[in-house]
Amino acid sequence: MESVVGIDIGGTKTKIGLVDKNGKAIKKSTFRTKEHPDWKAYMQQIKLHIETLKEKAGTELDIKGIGVGAPNANYYTGTIEYAPNLPWKGVIPLAKELKELYDLPVAVTNDANAAAIGEAMYGNAKEMKNFIVITLGTGLGSGIMVEGNLVNGFDGFAGELGHVTVKEGGRICGTGRRGCLEAYVSSTGLKRSIMYLLADSIEDSIFRNIAFNDLHGEDITQAAEEGDPIAIKAYALTGEVLGKALANFVAFSQPEAIFLLGGLANAGKWIFEPTMRHMEENLMKIYQGKVKLLPSGMLEKDAAILGAAALIWQEIGEMNTVLG
Repeated sequence: MESVVGIDIGGTKTKIGLVDKNGKAIKKSTFRTKEHPDWKAYMQQIKLHIETLKEKAGTELDIKGIGVGAPNANYYTGTIEYAPNLPWKGVIPLAKELKELYDLPVAVTNDANAAAIGEAMYGNAKEMKNFIVITLGTGLGSGIMVEGNLVNGFDGFAGELGHVTVKEGGRICGTGRRGCLEAYVSSTGLKRSIMYLLADSIEDSIFRNIAFNDLHGEDITQAAEEGDPIAIKAYALTGEVLGKALANFVAFSQPEAIFLLGGLANAGKWIFEPTMRHMEENLMKIYQGKVKLLPSGMLEKDAAILGAAALIWQEIGEMNTVLG
């Protein structure tokens, strides 16, 4: 059976899967990224998981390559460069070291770019040429498709919309800059908003007895469902900041749709409704009523893996086209 390895390196978790050409994750596994601060040990952990998945597949696999999505990953060089939400600093030669472990083609790109390719191949963007994918996890990533082509930029770092300044002198983010979008709109940003609102309010809330490091997005969503005023206000604030930012992004590439995926997108109406309202209110007249805000069409638990795997399937497809 033909398959590829898809790897999603996130600030919290690393997800690995064996994926067939139809976008089905045959086998998958996960481990916590930050439990492996030593890069070499982390690479051995990846190898261990790949080998374990191959054994569990229970069938002979023809693995065509390894695709990886990671924060601050450069498609042109195969490196991860100065990623603020990862434990390894500097420039990490990811593709080179994967090729040393496996004699296979390796493709590496920004995690949100991988998600955009996956959305086009397996998700709700199959018939679209112009769209934006926003990944809402530990940070905020973005993948931009224009006329069917991914926007990579001059040397591989285009479209870092999570680091557009939305508030001058605002919250500090992992890059050391202040006021970045991801400092307000991400799982971490949502938790920070909870703490900000608690300090600026005397309302009762379940979160008054919970430490920052014990806060989880699922708990905030559940609290909103149960009417907790701080949770509801935190989502309203997050959606307002994101919606206004998306209105600006629309002016750049006029996408047919913007897709939200990742942990924060799982909050459903709590994030989608305020985001859509504030985006629409702040769009120029010529764009109003034209841009859809949608959830990913990829299965949520597999989206990151499928996006990474799509990198290799895309390259195989392009190669076959050239060879004709």
